[in-house]
Amino acid sequence: MSQLDIYAADDATLESTLTGFADIAGALGDVGVRFERWSADAPLAPGASQEETLAAYRADVDRLMHESGYQSADVVSLTPDHPQREALRGKFLDEHTHGEDEIRFFVEGRGLFYLHIGDRVYAALCEKGDLISVPAGTPHWFDMGPRPLFTAIRLFGNPDGWIAHFTGSPIAGRFPRLDD
Repeated sequence: MSQLDIYAADDATLESTLTGFADIAGALGDVGVRFERWSADAPLAPGASQEETLAAYRADVDRLMHESGYQSADVVSLTPDHPQREALRGKFLDEHTHGEDEIRFFVEGRGLFYLHIGDRVYAALCEKGDLISVPAGTPHWFDMGPRPLFTAIRLFGNPDGWIAHFTGSPIAGRFPRLDD
């Protein structure tokens, strides 16, 4: 089940927890973050290729690309037995920004986005069927957990993809991690 925990950024005090889709979408929408629920029931075989995954969700991907001007899409997928899972997890656990929106649609599995907006941190647990769009310039980090299991479609305005700009802030270390 998707969940949004809202913390005070300065001391990581949990202020509220939301579990209803409308409540999560409303709270994130209030701070400029797009959160939608898409149907994620296209038949895909385990280990489906990027091309097969994109083809299964082509209508939704094309609609969003046309609507928002995104230029390309790809698929990122990790499993608990991936030999570099620890290094890949660590890569995204530090606060960073991007020069463009970061959009992910979770085809399967889950991941936890932490969004540092003003004096709050919004920890959005995204699961199968969730689409989140983190606006360009928003400080954030992502946790896939110690045993990652997810497949997500990513959309980009720049065909080469996004580049992370790390803030150097230690803030991410003050918040609970996924499944730790």
